[in-house]
Amino acid sequence: MSGKILMAAVAAGLALGAQAADKPAAAEVLATMQKVADWQLANPSPKPPWCWEKGALYAGVMALGDLVPATKYRDAMMEVGRTNAWKPGARRYHADDYAVGQMYCEMFQLYRDPAMLAPLRAEMDAILASPDTRPIGGAIHAGKNKKEPMRYWWCDALFMGPPALARLYAATGEKKYLDFMVQEWKATSDYLFDKEERLYFRDNSYFKKREKNGKKVFWSRGNGWVMGGLVRVLQVLPADHPDRKFFETQFTEMAEKILSIQQPDGVWHSSLLNPEAFPVGEASGTSFFCYALTWGLNQGLLDRAKFEPAVLKAWRGLCGFVQEDGKLTHVQQVGAAPESFKAEHTDTYGIGAFLLAGSEIYRLVLDKPGLTVQVTSDLAALRPQQTIELDLAAVQAKLPGAQAENIAVMEAAAGRWLLAQVLEGKLLFQSDFLPRQTKCFRILAGVDRAQLPAPTLTTFARFVPERADDFAWENDRIAFRIYGPALWKQDGEKKTGSGVDVWCKRVRQPVVNAMYKSGDYHRDNGASVDCYKVGTARGCGGTALWVDGKLKAGRCFESWKLISAGPIRAVFELTYGAWDAGGRKVSEIKRVTLDLGANFSRFDCTFTAEGAAPLAVAGGAMYHKGAELANGSDWATVWELGDGKVNGMIGTAVVMTGGDFKQTGDHQLLLKNIKPGETLTFFGGGAWSKGVDYPDAAAWNEAAKAFAARVASPVKVELK
Repeated sequence: MSGKILMAAVAAGLALGAQAADKPAAAEVLATMQKVADWQLANPSPKPPWCWEKGALYAGVMALGDLVPATKYRDAMMEVGRTNAWKPGARRYHADDYAVGQMYCEMFQLYRDPAMLAPLRAEMDAILASPDTRPIGGAIHAGKNKKEPMRYWWCDALFMGPPALARLYAATGEKKYLDFMVQEWKATSDYLFDKEERLYFRDNSYFKKREKNGKKVFWSRGNGWVMGGLVRVLQVLPADHPDRKFFETQFTEMAEKILSIQQPDGVWHSSLLNPEAFPVGEASGTSFFCYALTWGLNQGLLDRAKFEPAVLKAWRGLCGFVQEDGKLTHVQQVGAAPESFKAEHTDTYGIGAFLLAGSEIYRLVLDKPGLTVQVTSDLAALRPQQTIELDLAAVQAKLPGAQAENIAVMEAAAGRWLLAQVLEGKLLFQSDFLPRQTKCFRILAGVDRAQLPAPTLTTFARFVPERADDFAWENDRIAFRIYGPALWKQDGEKKTGSGVDVWCKRVRQPVVNAMYKSGDYHRDNGASVDCYKVGTARGCGGTALWVDGKLKAGRCFESWKLISAGPIRAVFELTYGAWDAGGRKVSEIKRVTLDLGANFSRFDCTFTAEGAAPLAVAGGAMYHKGAELANGSDWATVWELGDGKVNGMIGTAVVMTGGDFKQTGDHQLLLKNIKPGETLTFFGGGAWSKGVDYPDAAAWNEAAKAFAARVASPVKVELK
């Protein structure tokens, strides 16, 4: 499916019209979801936290946490991850044991902590290094020898394993995980998918079995697992992937079949082709079918006139299984085939499937005007935490009623609210982009932003009068500060200046206020440390004039203006008084911007000067003896020992498109000639070897190079 077709499908599928009389209100759907989730949190299962049953539960809890302001759902998943040390189950080759990995990957994309991915990634790498290559039918069944390799010989595995692989690909950009997922799904499909009935056998032991009515045995929840797995793979699979048509075709074929056997009360029974033998409706299979069909409807893959009444009927049927206290009943016990069960039975996978269904029903009935935005990254590399900018006036021209206080952004494929910020006439939001990926988003008006999820990460900036007029800023990666007028009066030109200081951090949460409060920030406190000495040098991105082969820099800033502290973008301006640049008075207004997820601050520097002659302006990264230096056409890096010799290595860098590289005895510089009154834009960045991102010079050099490539190839945005 091309990007344009995808955009058209999403726009059609997400058309949000007037609330039909038989549709629940969006708030009602969320209230029911929270009621069910809260019951489960209050009545936890004694099973291990990494088990497959809970893997399905976690997927649903994450879906709910992506829609509501309550933090307890994400907090609960954080506790699970920490309890598990972010590890999957112990059986390396058993798909059940890495179902929990779906949640780990989703938590990583919220909190950006590599520790959340590392154990899962190691297990997947081990599987890929030594995969089971036997035919599916020859794979070892559970219980015979749990230490031996196993392929996806049972259809349930298609919800457990492939979505975890797909999400690991989305988090890392490593295509090997996606390739392996496609390979294994197709192998299982070739073996277990009945093309005549368009349903999956649970495993090969059911090939010749028949129900009492003579029909083949197809288990409701087993096929629900498959449909849910298809959705969670298609949410990630790139629109132009050569196998996307295969997955979409299987999805639509199964959807048509599932629709044709829906029972009059809207639910499905344990046996899909012999429902009379199991007269009680079954919640887990019904929930997965409701989830999958509603997702397909929201994406424009399924016909609205045909499927919308069916999914609304299914949701009503499911809500009938919810008791007053929030317990979801009618969940068939753990099994491998259609079975009778007590109506009051519940289990965690049923709750997870119910919450997934609710997340898509919520989007279906959300009665808000909206428009679709298509964003394309042409970069042949992963682009995490990319900030997308939309002109608010352009949005308002296509979406009347959209205002800064009521506008919101939803990811089209996954149906979750994204962190957004309105700043200086721009609507900002962030998303990850796989290599050369096109993604669609929905911009909605009339949303109560207080009812959206709170940021998990944020930028921060403030003036710090209690510490000699510093101005400090940070995001989830790094922190910086620039010195102010009080320090200049205190220390003078021999000890301080207009350079940029780096504060190192190993946590994703803000550290600036805590560091200033402690007053002892030159010692590593476990979260952060100031072990970088800038003095009178340019530090990490300071500016200066290049005059007669020397740097001519100004003193500390004289005044400041905070424009935004976050959460996506921190922006402020500093004004520097005139200084003597080789007999010529020069002054500067520096606008500093730092986005969430970036190790690099953007500097927009506007200079005024006596006379009309061009100014040679340099952005610099200082270095000391023993530093490792590197540079490319538009970037230059430094990797050197932090102050104190026990604080690890510090990386600094400058990036300037079209700049000229120059190395002095103590600075890596990028220079450009500009006219007085013009603005020079460049970037200065920092990293720390004891942090969680860049352990060595090679990694930091690649980061600077990759960032320069992102600057040179901005994303393309189209409103529809």
